[in-house]
Amino acid sequence: MINLDKSEDSKLYNQHSRCSGFTLLELLVVMVIIGLLAGYVGPKYFEQIGKSETKTARAQIDSLGKALDQYRIEVGQYPSSEQGLAALNKNPSNDPKWSGPYLKKSVPNDPWNKPYLYKYPGEHGDYDLYSLGKDGLQGGAKESEDVVSW
Repeated sequence: MINLDKSEDSKLYNQHSRCSGFTLLELLVVMVIIGLLAGYVGPKYFEQIGKSETKTARAQIDSLGKALDQYRIEVGQYPSSEQGLAALNKNPSNDPKWSGPYLKKSVPNDPWNKPYLYKYPGEHGDYDLYSLGKDGLQGGAKESEDVVSW
């Protein structure tokens, strides 16, 4: 027998359609939770990136320092400030004692894509080799602090 009572079918349809999907309030609650998590996790994530860049700069300065020491052992002194770190790859004055290159690749920029600063004679040691950090200014704290060889 065919059911001609459409009101019963429409009640079932309306009840079914109200149950499927999420309410606006539920969506807002989920979005607030995601926002809170992003607000907590985001800064910690970016802080770790800053720390890893600083560690990379320290490792590169150590590597450049070893190459400078090798240069000094063979040539008898560190490259002058004018010769700079380029002297590790190219004989700056056709010195017969120079037996480089002392680096496998060219002198890298720091992790913030700025050149390392080199000064000989140094104020803090035999030479000063340093990066001014993320901000490119002397001093600073956290990821903007200077990374130095001394």
